[in-house]
Amino acid sequence: MRSYRNIFHFVSTRKGGVSKDTYDSFNLSVYSGDNPDSVSENRRRLYDAYGVELILPFQTHEDKVVSIKQDWLRLAPEEKKESLNGVDAIVTDVKDICIGVSTADCVPVLLYDPVNEVIGAVHAGWRGTVKHIVLKTVETMIQNFGSDPSNLLAAIGPSISMEAFEVGDEVVEEFKKAAYNTGKLVCRNPRTSKAHIDLWEANKDDLIQAGVKSSNIEIAEICTVKNSDILFSARVLGIKSGRIISGIQLISKK
Repeated sequence: MRSYRNIFHFVSTRKGGVSKDTYDSFNLSVYSGDNPDSVSENRRRLYDAYGVELILPFQTHEDKVVSIKQDWLRLAPEEKKESLNGVDAIVTDVKDICIGVSTADCVPVLLYDPVNEVIGAVHAGWRGTVKHIVLKTVETMIQNFGSDPSNLLAAIGPSISMEAFEVGDEVVEEFKKAAYNTGKLVCRNPRTSKAHIDLWEANKDDLIQAGVKSSNIEIAEICTVKNSDILFSARVLGIKSGRIISGIQLISKK
């Protein structure tokens, strides 16, 4: 995403923390089964480095989008936690809070409306993708914050590449049912005859359908499977492993 002075955004890596084994070492997710004390220390290091306190949802590979407004900050901790349960995308116009999503092969998408100063963070695994969660997140920004999609900037972060994302034919059928152009998004490995799906392009297509300009969409083109030495990958490390965080924050004008 292009540099703007009033937002801070980042993608974490595996390096620089204290977690062990498949969480080695900078796991920031409290929902992945890691030692809570290790996660707390990793988050403290993030805060010390950048002043960031993370707001992460409990993701369930669905398509629920939540808007965080100023009154959300006044909720009790348990109420905040409950409001983010079963959520896979967050949008907000509140300054100085960092929203994010956790991934370990799934696609993270960060959104920014520089006109209305609204941000979004989306977790789009293949199940969320076929439910068009990115499209629904943009629609939420339009309905709740008055965003014009032609102004939006979008960044598709490190995640599983088409080459690494081998799937069964039942997954291909789900993409067909969701009206994706599988002729463009699906290819067959000539050696194995297995199908592979391009989640990056699928989510880019949804962004364009939502009204986001193609020129305003960036794809990191970094595969978590191929780069599992520095990024968490569930396909390589297993489900009980760390998560990378893609986060974004609006910064108050000082």
